[in-house]
Amino acid sequence: MRSFLIAVAFCTLPLQAQSLRGFSKLFQELAERVDTAVVQIVASAYGPTEQDGAVAFKTQRASGSGVVVDANGYIVTNAHVIGVARRVQVLVPEAVEVRARARSAIKPAGKLVTADVIGLDRETDIAVLKVEQKGLPFLAFGDSDEVAQGQLVFAFGSPFGLENSVSMGVVSSVARQVRPDDPMIYIQTDAAINPGNSGGPLVDSEGSIVGINTFILSRSGANAGVGFAVPSSIARNVYQQIVQHGAVRRGQIGVVAQTITPQIAKALELGQSWGVILSDVSPRSAAEAGGLRVKDVVLEFNGKVMENARQLGVNIYQTAGQTVTLKVLRGSETLEKRVAVLERPQDPDRIVSLASGRDNHVPKLGAMAIDLDVRVAPLLPPLRRLNGAVIAAAAQPLLTGDVVYEINNKPVQGLKDLNDAVAGMSHGDVAVALIERGGQLQFLEIEIE
Repeated sequence: MRSFLIAVAFCTLPLQAQSLRGFSKLFQELAERVDTAVVQIVASAYGPTEQDGAVAFKTQRASGSGVVVDANGYIVTNAHVIGVARRVQVLVPEAVEVRARARSAIKPAGKLVTADVIGLDRETDIAVLKVEQKGLPFLAFGDSDEVAQGQLVFAFGSPFGLENSVSMGVVSSVARQVRPDDPMIYIQTDAAINPGNSGGPLVDSEGSIVGINTFILSRSGANAGVGFAVPSSIARNVYQQIVQHGAVRRGQIGVVAQTITPQIAKALELGQSWGVILSDVSPRSAAEAGGLRVKDVVLEFNGKVMENARQLGVNIYQTAGQTVTLKVLRGSETLEKRVAVLERPQDPDRIVSLASGRDNHVPKLGAMAIDLDVRVAPLLPPLRRLNGAVIAAAAQPLLTGDVVYEINNKPVQGLKDLNDAVAGMSHGDVAVALIERGGQLQFLEIEIE
């Protein structure tokens, strides 16, 4: 009997080996196909660095990864890979047939080309680039809503600048929130993600993009098996909006929503221990105009049951420019309210991308600034004045988005006036600036560099 079992075992070994070889071959083919659409990105920026206790502006280089999502040269990556770059280059892999002809284990390096930044969205950490090349291999977006815990996934990119790398792992969580009630969620994976992988694709076994690798949690700064990717459903939406509008349109109604916990339900004597409660309704907001109040429990949004604050936030974001119906519970009464969803002002951080380098440097203030003009005004709240200098990047106490109207009583109409106003001042002097920040005027004391 024992001999029979041993014989059976020996007979099955070749079949097992054959299965493993076939399994491995499938992964090889997947890697070869995906790899041709993955690019390395090199971004050069002119920005502040601390040197001997002072802020200096120098050219800085950073690298990351990206993935071609359209044969006409559109590339998706992370916004933080691009940062405030004034020059972005992409290392595009050689065509499939060229790589196939190469017999060496070291494949052709590819072609370094300049890329245009079509737009970026810091809230989701997604950016879109375009290179002037046609017929590029590309990957399609998959459906991240279909991703399951335990599913095999593959992370592609250039960790530590080592191009054309791939790692394998599983999906640890399909919807991980980094902060409670944050509208942003991530796919968590144990596939190795390291610095330089940012912006590369996380793909499923079919080679479809299910996420864009974004960041890791690690005490050492290197992979610890806890990596996060922007789900493809979010990345696809941001990509499409940036290509169509140059930016992401998000709705707002002027509320702060929180997920109901059993403790909140008990303390506030709510009619249910789950769902969404409004903890703030801004004065003169669309929500107030629509009749919403603090402590209203949101039951439905356009007929869809609301289970948590993130779900409500996402639905509001996606309906900019529409009028929506909210069903709310107020005490024991169920009400329906019609609310206009307004488009949220653009992210002031986009101002950074408008600064081109040395021409925008204000060395005495340790800042970069640009003229207040028609490019910049739509990125800021309604302003008190029509002329000024807008801070694009700076060290404290200045902030990105500050508008400088005066320096020591001297009017500032733009960047040139700002430089002229501080030109005669010496290191250690203090300039008093009249600025507008967040719709309010204030005097700001700034020590001259």
